[in-house]
Amino acid sequence: MGYEQTEAAGRGRLRPLGGVLAALLVAHSGTRISAIAIPWFVLVTTGSATQTGLVAFCEMGPYVVVKAFAGPPVDRIGPRRISWIADVVSATAALLIPLLHAEGLLSFGGLLALVAVIGTVRSPGDLAKDVMIPQAAELSRVPLERATGLQGVFERLAGTVGPAAGGALVGLVGPMVGLGVNAACFALGSLIIAVALPKGMGRPQKHPAGAEEAGAGTQGGYWHSLREGFAFLRGQPILLALYAMLGVTNLLDAAYVAVLVPVWAAGSGYGPATIGLVLASFSVTATVGSLVAAAVAHRLRRRPVFFLGWLVTGAPRFLILTADVPLWCVAVVIGLGGLGGGFINPIIGAVTYERIPPDMMGRAQGIGDAITWAGIPLGGLLAGAVVAGTGLTPALLIAGAVYFLTTNLTGLRPEWREMDRHRGGGRAGRSPHVTPAESPSAAP
Repeated sequence: MGYEQTEAAGRGRLRPLGGVLAALLVAHSGTRISAIAIPWFVLVTTGSATQTGLVAFCEMGPYVVVKAFAGPPVDRIGPRRISWIADVVSATAALLIPLLHAEGLLSFGGLLALVAVIGTVRSPGDLAKDVMIPQAAELSRVPLERATGLQGVFERLAGTVGPAAGGALVGLVGPMVGLGVNAACFALGSLIIAVALPKGMGRPQKHPAGAEEAGAGTQGGYWHSLREGFAFLRGQPILLALYAMLGVTNLLDAAYVAVLVPVWAAGSGYGPATIGLVLASFSVTATVGSLVAAAVAHRLRRRPVFFLGWLVTGAPRFLILTADVPLWCVAVVIGLGGLGGGFINPIIGAVTYERIPPDMMGRAQGIGDAITWAGIPLGGLLAGAVVAGTGLTPALLIAGAVYFLTTNLTGLRPEWREMDRHRGGGRAGRSPHVTPAESPSAAP
């Protein structure tokens, strides 16, 4: 086979993983754009911070709740079809906002309803894309840690490019154009899922012979399927420990981004531009860390790398904001945190994908996602209350201490020893289930 044929064959081999990652990138980038465009639109049209917060809650509240119950449909219908439907509906709802506004028909209640629709359908759509990662890794013959590392890279890129593009669009041409671009991103994601993936990928998993199928498609069948997901997770101590840890860290990260950093920037006299510097310094180095992890993580012992990553990325980001140091020093500490954080998600993904069998993936991963995301809507509210009651410095110290206790001292528990035990035989590093979850919201 000539060089050109070999190169073409290599590209074809990577098509499954490349397709899923491309769909993730455009969908997440669109979400980051809307995360700037919608709050800014509400703020400049109503002048109300309360209504701005309500809009954010109306998207994230349904997102978190639906994640817990979206697993059975993803398993039964298939992640490919669920992802396509979710992106089409999200694109339609996002496009309706600027169209109704242009006609003078967009009320605040209508905006809340459309935002709630987006949050509701985006939840199973994101879950479906995550569920396809292990199959894509196997079809592309890519080690699982490398595939989840690349997933982290693409999500970090979306977290960097999306806000930058959203801020530029909103600033130059207004929030409604940003929402139009958001709709286009969802539409492009649905197109990629529909035509770019191999024909047999993302189909419903066949249940083992003799498996209980009675009541399939009925309410009883649905709840039976969901109970199976809960029962499976009860037998996986390491997954429960992982999801509990991520539930706490995500709450603290939401508090950090929504309240603690903005209050610090305002109180220090640096101003709002510093918020972007702080978040960007983390995001850029986290992307670099994810790239390095994608290249080498499958050769490293997971447990020491995992907890070292948390030690670097966790408490120091909070504690440095309490110190009277130059801004460059703050940026360096937070940037190092991002570098450590880049190694965390690939390990989370490999550990969870290895332990969840393919016919259980949607249910178990959906429940896990709901646990890990449950605190996010509350993070800003709790941080605001603590800052109001004790001041910024005590709030930062409390958050840093809880972060350290959650991510490092818990590592002494025996279930974490399971982290390195399933590497050797399995899908892309093969799982004990024959086929094998960047955790939906793992590292900050």
